[in-house]
Amino acid sequence: MTKVTVIVNGKSVSRDVEARMLLSSFLRDGLGMTGTHIGCDTSQCGACVVHVDGMAVKSCSIFALDVAGAQVKTIEGMANADGSLGLIQQAFQDHHGLQCGFCTPGMVMTTAALLADNPKPTEAEVRHHLEGNICRCTGYHNIVKAVLAASGQDIPAVAAE
Repeated sequence: MTKVTVIVNGKSVSRDVEARMLLSSFLRDGLGMTGTHIGCDTSQCGACVVHVDGMAVKSCSIFALDVAGAQVKTIEGMANADGSLGLIQQAFQDHHGLQCGFCTPGMVMTTAALLADNPKPTEAEVRHHLEGNICRCTGYHNIVKAVLAASGQDIPAVAAE
């Protein structure tokens, strides 16, 4: 066991972890942050996306020890200070960008990374950026609308894939 200290959603946390513990397990099992979903354990679905030092990463593909000293932001850190939904979360709710909700945390975190890099993406850029996130329910149309709305853009009629 090795002690790892990470800043998660602005708070420093330390835990003893095995060298093989994934960041997703550290967050869920070690810290009780179950908003980070584990959908595939193979880095295919994107349900486990979190931000590490501002970069979107699939937390099932990185060891907890690898983020020692880093800033980690999870879906729990996306809410406003008063606990209300953050801008992106609210856009997903307002534009029906979720159904079962399983992929939603990863979609929100991936969206936040996209909008940090490209505040006004086109529909095509949104679709391209979300390729690493799988949604088995929505067909992506309303997710794309939600991302465009979160960027402050008018929502065009979203084309079929």
